[in-house]
Amino acid sequence: MNSDLAGRKRFILVLGSLTGVAALSIDMNLPAIPAMAEGLGASLSSGQQIVGVFMAGLALAQIPIGLFSDRVGRMPALYLGTIIFTVAGIACSLSTSIEMMLLGRFIQGAGASAGVVVSRAIVRDIASGNEAASLMSVMVMIFTAAPMLAPILGAYLAAEFGWRIPFVAVAVFGGLMLLGIITALRETHVPERKHKVGRQLILSAKEFASHRQSILGLFLVLLPTAGFLSLISGSSSLAMDIYGFSEKSFGYVFALAGFSILVASSINRRLLKRYSLMQIIGFGVALLFLSSAQLALMVWLNQAPFWWLWANVCLFFFASGFVLSNATALALDPVPKIAGVASSLMGATQNFASAVTAIVASVIYDGSVRNTLVILCGCGFATVLLFVGRHLLLRDTVDGNK
Repeated sequence: MNSDLAGRKRFILVLGSLTGVAALSIDMNLPAIPAMAEGLGASLSSGQQIVGVFMAGLALAQIPIGLFSDRVGRMPALYLGTIIFTVAGIACSLSTSIEMMLLGRFIQGAGASAGVVVSRAIVRDIASGNEAASLMSVMVMIFTAAPMLAPILGAYLAAEFGWRIPFVAVAVFGGLMLLGIITALRETHVPERKHKVGRQLILSAKEFASHRQSILGLFLVLLPTAGFLSLISGSSSLAMDIYGFSEKSFGYVFALAGFSILVASSINRRLLKRYSLMQIIGFGVALLFLSSAQLALMVWLNQAPFWWLWANVCLFFFASGFVLSNATALALDPVPKIAGVASSLMGATQNFASAVTAIVASVIYDGSVRNTLVILCGCGFATVLLFVGRHLLLRDTVDGNK
């Protein structure tokens, strides 16, 4: 009933921007972490935890918001989450202690969960299979503008006006997203309330878990994301502390990783016209192996020229552009009636794993190349092993996308 929405540019633009709310909130503030930590009288390790606690809030709120969107509707869930995100962003910009900052970031992450979960559910409401993957690729192209531009803007704002201003900019973006929701989106789901809240959640979770294709897609999304979030949490320290880049230079360097995903997503849309989801995912996994093998060598050596290190980080991001949107479509395809909960289950596990790796990365950071790259490298190899062994998981599954 809503298939006409797939061709509306403003509709997809707002969905892509909502998907990118979390990435923007992380990347905009990365260049400000050292100055923020100093300004709040905290250690650099504590300052880096603003990424991990944001991801924890993002993870924990996704299941409630996904269930809420299935029971009440997509639009009320978006309004609620975006308002929470914006108000928490204002609180972060006014923080007077690291504890207040971390609490604000946790709540902000919870609010951002609505954009991440509901945008994917809306795509599943209006499309499936390769068409859904193509729409998600367009959304990825939009939200990767955040990793490309946000660090540059954040670095400029932090350097010229102080560390609080990037946090203000994120709150302003939340207000703009609220305006976009009001003017460009509409309800795509008929609410389902046949069961009580707890029972509906249990039944939906069982339905999702019963599809092996969905489980495979979930882990193909989870592992690469957890890997590059561990790198993102320590990227400012890596570039500025180990390799001596300035705040402004770091923004341009980090933008290369975002540009890598943007290019991959653009190519992915074209490949979807000729190849199956699984074939394209396989191509991305092969590139992940190439990147991870070189990163493993750097971990063993505990040193690397920056150009080689960052080229392989960008290759990891580029490869992920062929895996993430297609694996998401693969996972959601069998469960159209519970797209909200399914999307939230994917997002919650994905972001919980990312929060853990981001926090662990900040804790083990010791100024070495090895500890900055080891989690990224491990997640890359785990993704490769999962894909190579996928037939064990899907051996009893009839799947046209295989």
